[in-house]
Amino acid sequence: MSAGSAFRAAVEARDVEAMRACLADDVVFRSPVAHKPYEGRAITGAILAHVIEVFEDFRYVRELQDDDGHALVFEAAVDGLQLTGCDFLVLDEEGLITEFTVMVRPLKAAQALAGQMAARFDRIVAMASGA
Repeated sequence: MSAGSAFRAAVEARDVEAMRACLADDVVFRSPVAHKPYEGRAITGAILAHVIEVFEDFRYVRELQDDDGHALVFEAAVDGLQLTGCDFLVLDEEGLITEFTVMVRPLKAAQALAGQMAARFDRIVAMASGA
Protein backbone atom coordinates (compact mmCIF):
# COMPACT_ATOMS: atom_id res chain seq x y z
CA MET A 1 0.00 0.00 0.00
CA SER A 2 1.40 3.42 -0.93
CA ALA A 3 1.70 6.17 1.69
CA GLY A 4 -1.15 8.11 0.07
CA SER A 5 -3.37 5.06 0.22
CA ALA A 6 -2.24 4.40 3.81
CA PHE A 7 -3.24 7.96 4.71
CA ARG A 8 -6.61 7.49 3.02
CA ALA A 9 -7.18 4.26 4.96
CA ALA A 10 -6.26 5.99 8.23
CA VAL A 11 -8.69 8.83 7.57
CA GLU A 12 -11.48 6.46 6.58
CA ALA A 13 -10.85 4.49 9.80
CA ARG A 14 -10.79 7.82 11.72
CA ASP A 15 -7.46 6.65 13.18
CA VAL A 16 -5.64 9.85 14.17
CA GLU A 17 -2.44 8.06 15.24
CA ALA A 18 -2.23 6.26 11.90
CA MET A 19 -2.76 9.60 10.12
CA ARG A 20 0.11 11.13 12.15
CA ALA A 21 2.34 8.16 11.31
CA CYS A 22 2.01 9.06 7.61
CA LEU A 23 3.46 12.57 8.20
CA ALA A 24 7.14 13.47 7.91
CA ASP A 25 8.57 15.35 10.91
CA ASP A 26 8.97 18.46 8.73
CA VAL A 27 5.64 18.25 6.91
CA VAL A 28 4.22 21.58 5.70
CA PHE A 29 0.43 21.87 5.89
CA ARG A 30 -1.38 24.44 3.77
CA SER A 31 -4.95 25.02 4.89
CA PRO A 32 -7.72 26.14 2.55
CA VAL A 33 -8.71 28.80 5.08
CA ALA A 34 -5.39 30.21 6.34
CA HIS A 35 -2.66 32.11 4.52
CA LYS A 36 0.19 30.95 6.72
CA PRO A 37 1.39 27.36 6.26
CA TYR A 38 1.80 25.21 9.37
CA GLU A 39 5.10 23.40 9.76
CA GLY A 40 5.72 20.13 11.55
CA ARG A 41 4.04 16.86 12.43
CA ALA A 42 2.68 18.04 15.79
CA ILE A 43 0.58 20.95 14.51
CA THR A 44 -0.46 19.13 11.33
CA GLY A 45 -1.52 16.10 13.35
CA ALA A 46 -3.51 18.31 15.74
CA ILE A 47 -5.26 20.03 12.82
CA LEU A 48 -6.15 16.66 11.31
CA ALA A 49 -7.44 15.38 14.67
CA HIS A 50 -9.85 18.31 14.87
CA VAL A 51 -10.90 18.61 11.24
CA ILE A 52 -11.98 14.96 11.23
CA GLU A 53 -14.45 15.94 13.97
CA VAL A 54 -15.66 19.03 12.08
CA PHE A 55 -16.40 17.27 8.79
CA GLU A 56 -19.78 15.54 8.65
CA ASP A 57 -20.32 12.55 6.32
CA PHE A 58 -16.70 12.69 5.14
CA ARG A 59 -15.78 10.32 2.32
CA TYR A 60 -13.06 10.10 -0.30
CA VAL A 61 -14.51 9.79 -3.79
CA ARG A 62 -11.40 9.67 -5.98
CA GLU A 63 -7.67 8.99 -5.68
CA LEU A 64 -5.07 10.11 -8.22
CA GLN A 65 -1.37 9.28 -8.12
CA ASP A 66 1.85 10.09 -9.96
CA ASP A 67 5.55 9.82 -9.16
CA ASP A 68 5.42 12.85 -6.83
CA GLY A 69 2.39 12.07 -4.72
CA HIS A 70 -1.34 11.71 -4.35
CA ALA A 71 -4.49 13.73 -4.78
CA LEU A 72 -7.45 12.54 -2.71
CA VAL A 73 -10.79 14.09 -3.67
CA PHE A 74 -13.36 14.15 -0.89
CA GLU A 75 -16.90 15.20 -0.11
CA ALA A 76 -18.21 16.24 3.28
CA ALA A 77 -20.41 18.78 5.00
CA VAL A 78 -19.77 21.50 7.58
CA ASP A 79 -22.70 23.02 9.44
CA GLY A 80 -24.95 21.20 6.97
CA LEU A 81 -23.24 22.78 3.93
CA GLN A 82 -21.97 20.30 1.35
CA LEU A 83 -18.42 20.75 0.13
CA THR A 84 -15.95 19.14 -2.22
CA GLY A 85 -12.24 19.18 -1.47
CA CYS A 86 -8.93 17.71 -2.38
CA ASP A 87 -5.92 16.68 -0.30
CA PHE A 88 -2.73 17.10 -2.32
CA LEU A 89 0.04 14.99 -0.78
CA VAL A 90 3.72 15.20 -1.71
CA LEU A 91 5.78 12.28 -0.43
CA ASP A 92 9.45 11.94 0.42
CA GLU A 93 11.69 9.00 -0.54
CA GLU A 94 10.50 7.14 2.58
CA GLY A 95 6.87 7.57 1.52
CA LEU A 96 6.02 10.07 4.26
CA ILE A 97 3.94 13.16 3.53
CA THR A 98 6.16 16.26 3.32
CA GLU A 99 3.66 18.68 1.78
CA PHE A 100 -0.06 18.58 2.53
CA THR A 101 -2.26 21.09 0.73
CA VAL A 102 -6.05 21.13 1.12
CA MET A 103 -8.48 22.94 -1.15
CA VAL A 104 -12.26 23.10 -0.68
CA ARG A 105 -15.25 24.61 -2.43
CA PRO A 106 -17.71 26.34 -2.46
CA LEU A 107 -16.84 29.54 -0.60
CA LYS A 108 -19.76 29.43 1.85
CA ALA A 109 -18.78 25.94 3.03
CA ALA A 110 -15.11 26.99 3.21
CA GLN A 111 -16.16 29.91 5.41
CA ALA A 112 -18.11 27.53 7.66
CA LEU A 113 -15.01 25.32 7.89
CA ALA A 114 -12.89 28.37 8.77
CA GLY A 115 -15.29 29.31 11.55
CA GLN A 116 -15.35 25.80 13.02
CA MET A 117 -11.56 25.48 12.95
CA ALA A 118 -11.03 29.00 14.35
CA ALA A 119 -13.28 28.10 17.30
CA ARG A 120 -11.02 25.11 18.00
CA PHE A 121 -7.69 26.80 17.33
CA ASP A 122 -6.62 27.16 21.00
CA ARG A 123 -7.28 23.44 21.55
CA ILE A 124 -5.38 22.59 18.35
CA VAL A 125 -2.33 24.56 19.54
CA ALA A 126 -2.56 22.97 23.00
CA MET A 127 -2.72 19.48 21.47
CA ALA A 128 0.28 20.25 19.25
CA SER A 129 2.30 21.46 22.22
CA GLY A 130 1.41 18.38 24.28
CA ALA A 131 -0.63 20.33 26.83
